[in-house]
Amino acid sequence: MKSIPPQVSETLTHSIDEIDADVLNPKALQPQSYRLAFDDPEFLTRKETRGIRFQLELLKPELEQAARGIQRTVVVYGSARMLDAQTAQERLDSARASGDAAAIAQAERAVRNAVYYEKARAFAHLVSRACESEPVEKRFIICTGGGPGIMEAANRGAYEAGALNIGLNITLPHEQSGNRYITPGLSFKFHYFALRKMHFLLRAKALVVFPGGFGTLDELFEVLTLVQTGKAKRLPIVLFGTEYWKRLLNLDVLVEEGMVAAQDLQLFTYCDEPEQAWDVIQQFYADQAPE
Repeated sequence: MKSIPPQVSETLTHSIDEIDADVLNPKALQPQSYRLAFDDPEFLTRKETRGIRFQLELLKPELEQAARGIQRTVVVYGSARMLDAQTAQERLDSARASGDAAAIAQAERAVRNAVYYEKARAFAHLVSRACESEPVEKRFIICTGGGPGIMEAANRGAYEAGALNIGLNITLPHEQSGNRYITPGLSFKFHYFALRKMHFLLRAKALVVFPGGFGTLDELFEVLTLVQTGKAKRLPIVLFGTEYWKRLLNLDVLVEEGMVAAQDLQLFTYCDEPEQAWDVIQQFYADQAPE
């Protein structure tokens, strides 16, 4: 018997692979035009269907939170780069052992900033424990961006209190996935920042902002603008870490230059301790309660 030439053998192999694919997945060779529209990923990811994707990203987290009875959240913002105290100390010990001056300086900074991680964790734990006897619809549920750093710390504090907590993650080129402390079923992933931001505020009854970078500043000023202009209801906004925020932002300049009104600087409060931040939130709603 003559042997099959290599090029013919390769063609036969490809044909068999295609047949196998068709048997295992009948849609594999099915023309795109014949697929159901909602079962066609190529169609759903076209630029013309962006509006449909907006609707889906709005609807999916809404339905799940509504099913859980979640109506009130405390949103915690802050840097994704902060470490817990134990990890930060371990890295400092390692850096000192290496003798690398740059690594030591970086690790020492991480140890200093770990204070904010631990305070975010303590704050979320405090809020969650304070609300645990309330029905779910009346509880303040911790909600974060779902990533590492301050976000992880807040989800962790709620998790350690045995409470529901939410993570609204975002797809980014270099990060990130939902941290392990988010309640299963309440870890959501977004493609669009705009829809993610909407979900932060749809149920938000308070905003606590720990030190962070561009993303944290973006989220903070967007909320301040919405409240200032009356597009969102007034809610307690806490800037956690007085020394950091006053060193970073000289907002008095805005008043001096007539860019904002003096009363606009009353839209937020500085705090330095978890108990103080929780007191601000409680007092805000106590003042609103009918006499």
